[in-house]
Amino acid sequence: MHDLETQKQFVVLRSQGRSYDRIAAELNVSRQTLINWSRKFQFEINNLHAIEMESLQCAVLASHEARVRALGDQLKQVEAEVKKRSVADLTTAGLLALAARLRREILTATGTPRFTIAVSDIPTAEYTELVQHWSV
Repeated sequence: MHDLETQKQFVVLRSQGRSYDRIAAELNVSRQTLINWSRKFQFEINNLHAIEMESLQCAVLASHEARVRALGDQLKQVEAEVKKRSVADLTTAGLLALAARLRREILTATGTPRFTIAVSDIPTAEYTELVQHWSV
């Protein structure tokens, strides 16, 4: 019989993705015992693994956030420089391309208008004709 501390070590090592063979050698426990423990402690292993992944994500996202902030700062510098310049220097093709890109960005930023109404406010005839067919 193995002590509780050995079982706790197994849960930690297994949650870190270590193989049964590696854990068996490290803890001096048979592979079959480890498989049995894996079934017994599956929720603890999965939860500990999820906690470790969340911690890793936070570390990565924090650096990602810093990169995004740096990009934002660079964008501000570029936009400040653009304000100093005139669109008069652009060719006709360049102006048309810029206008098209600006239209796309405005549409993306504003999205498609979506109007809604409470079901109780829909006239009965319209509800019967249109809405009831949605559930079919």
